[in-house]
Order: sequence, then structure tokens, then C-alpha cells
Amino acid sequence: MALNLDEMELKDKLVSSFLAFENNASIDLDSSIHDIRTKAINNFETQGFPTKKDEEWKYTSLRSVLNHDYSIFPKASSNIDLSDVKKYFVHGIESYKLVFIDGVFNSFLSDATHDGLDICVMSSALSKPKYKMIVDNYFNTIAKEDQSLANLNTAFSKEGAFINIPKNTVVPKAIQILNFSTGTEKELLVQPRNLVIVGENSHVQIIERHQNLSESNVTLTNSVTEIFVHKRGIVDYYKVQNDTENASLIDSTFVSQKQDSIASVHTFSFGGKLTRNNLEFYHEGEHITSNLNGLSIIGGKQLVDNHTLVHHKHPNCESHELYKGIFDDKSNGVFNGKVVVEKEAQKTNAFQQNNNILIGDSAAINAKPQLEIFADDVKCSHGCTIGQLDESALFYMQQRGISKENAKALLMYAFANEALDHVKVPALKQKINQIIAKKLNVDLEFDL
Repeated sequence: MALNLDEMELKDKLVSSFLAFENNASIDLDSSIHDIRTKAINNFETQGFPTKKDEEWKYTSLRSVLNHDYSIFPKASSNIDLSDVKKYFVHGIESYKLVFIDGVFNSFLSDATHDGLDICVMSSALSKPKYKMIVDNYFNTIAKEDQSLANLNTAFSKEGAFINIPKNTVVPKAIQILNFSTGTEKELLVQPRNLVIVGENSHVQIIERHQNLSESNVTLTNSVTEIFVHKRGIVDYYKVQNDTENASLIDSTFVSQKQDSIASVHTFSFGGKLTRNNLEFYHEGEHITSNLNGLSIIGGKQLVDNHTLVHHKHPNCESHELYKGIFDDKSNGVFNGKVVVEKEAQKTNAFQQNNNILIGDSAAINAKPQLEIFADDVKCSHGCTIGQLDESALFYMQQRGISKENAKALLMYAFANEALDHVKVPALKQKINQIIAKKLNVDLEFDL
């Protein structure tokens, strides 16, 4: 596939830096991790960066994002303290915290634990013998080898969150994963890798955020998360994306579920130059429930691209998917949601809905809901709406003394707020509610 000069230069830089990366990471050349990384960098070298000629990237160009000389070996920054990052934490709850500064774990700002739970970092999991069996069984087993950016992350995977919850455990506190870039590097590429394993009958809540602390530096985050939910396990995963205009995020999350498990991923996209979310669920048993909820509110020239997949492979399973978007100015949204129901997956109940409001004359949304059904005893539906605010509702509110500007804001707020119905962490719900109100210029006191 033809790449422009800047993309070729970055690709060549990454490929040529791979050996130096492994040497710096002190990788055992006889280890399975070395073999996985080597295969991944070879795949990336063959595949290159995705372009708009790829069907899955038809509406999203990475050209402006790749037009930078990124630093790919981040160094620990020593000039960040709690006051610089505190406002990005979710307060009002007891939580474990894993904090990464420019891609490097910061133990001072973190609150990890090994007390019956492994809530720690990937560098430990990838290097310590006691984790070898876990890593061999799970690492890179559901991340897709046909996705070049997932391969790139795998090749350079070193740091991120490692969460291993043993069976019959309800984690007493939420887990916050916070990734900060400081601006120390003018142009920085970070590639966090998260591995989450939820044992039988266990339950965990996870909140993830990527945040650029500088308005001037350029950051590209290429993140991969693998989540394994065992029998009767429950995981609630929340992604808060509200970054600066110089920050871009490519987030790939893969979820494998066993019998009777419930996995929910909630994605809130409010900021960043370009945000691409790849979210894929794979069913490995019966009576599984998958929940996918998303909300995007963007303006300017921002772009949010949500690509989802739910693969039903067994009978008697459910998936519920609702994505909403509000697009202002010259912003662009993309929604591509695919639900695959295999022949064996009888009695499947799959719901998918994508609703969008365009409030900018130059804003656009490209939506492509898809159902591929090979079973005959199923209950599946999908739908998509793209429109503007209801003029009759605006008129009704104005007749009752509400200004047109406030009426618009309140209607959008009500439209967006449905996405919070399934947020089970009250303090997080309040924080996201405040972000929504600020984005839409809603006075919460007035609303109440």
C-alpha cells in the first residue's frame, strides 16, 4: 500500500528501532515474548500503517497524525507531582491507581497492590518468572494479528497495567489507569499495553484515561488492552477520552468472555485531535452478556471513529450496543458496528443502535451498522439515526421562557445524558456529567 514520505520515514524508524528497544528492555532472546514481538514487528513491516484504501479506515486518515518525528523511547519525567495531575483523578471513591508519566510507571503517584490481587505493571509481568505461565497463556492471544497498529503495539509492548483478579473475588475498590504525557518530548509516541484477567465469580471496575498535560507538544498514543473474563465474572470498564487538540489516540480493546460472564465497556470521547476506538468482543461460552456504550461530543476539526465487533459463537447469549454522538463545527464522526452471529449461536439476542446529532453546518457522521447472521433462531436488530435538534421541542421550551441557546443546550444534554444510565460508579458519573455540561454550555444549577 502506498504511503507518503512522512509515513514511510516513521515506519522505517520504528522497524529499525526494534532491536534497540529489545536491548534496552533486556529481553531474553529465548523467551516466548521475544518470539511474539519479532513476529509482530515483521507483520507491521509488511502491513505498514493503515490508509483510507483499507475498508476499515475508509473515513479516517492518519496522514496528519503520522506527519511528526516522534520520540519512541520515552524517559521518566521527574518534574511532575500530584498537584499537576490530581484534577484528572476520579475523587470521592476508594481506588487503586496505576499512573504512567510519558509511558513510564510512576510509583510515587500510584497505589498498586499485590495483597491477594495483582494490580501492578506489565513490565513486572513480562519479566518476572512467577508470571511466566500467566503471560504465556494470555498475552497477545486475542489481539488481532491482521491489525497493523495492534502489531506495532505488541512489538514495542513493555509497560501498562497488569490486572489479575483471582476467582471468587470482588475487588473492593475501583482501579484507575492514568496515562499522562508531560510535554518534555516535543513529539511523543507512547504504546501502553494492558492485560486484564478476571477470574471465575469475580468482579472488577476499571477506569482508564489518557491525558496530555501540555497544550503545545504533540502526542500519539497507540494503546492495546486485552481483557479475559472467566465464568460468571463481571467487568465494568470505563474509558474517559477528553484530551487536548494536539493529542491523538488509537485505542484497541479485545474482550474474551467465558460462560455466564458479563462484560461492559463504556467509551466517553470528548476531546483530542483524532480518536480511533477499536472494540471487539468474542464469546467463548453460553449465557454471555456484552454491553457496549459510547458517547462522543466533539467540535472544531476533531474526529472520533468507533469501530466495534461482537462475535456471537455460542447459543443463548446477548449483546447490547448503544452509541450516541453530538458533532459541532467541522468535526467528523465515524461509527462502524458489526455483529456476527455464527450458525451455532441460536437464541442470540443482539441489539445495536447508533444515534447522532449534527449541530454544525460542516459537521459529518459516517455510520455503518452491520449484522451478519448465520443462525435462524435469533432476535437481532440494528438502527441508525442522523439528524438535528427537534425544532418543535425548541419552540415549546422557548414558549416557556427558556432562551433558544439554553433550550438547545438542554436538549443536547438530555440526549447525551442517557449514556450515563449504565455507569455504576457514582463519582465517575458525576465527573462525566460535569464534562458533558461544560462541553454543551449547560448550567447544571439551571437544569436542576
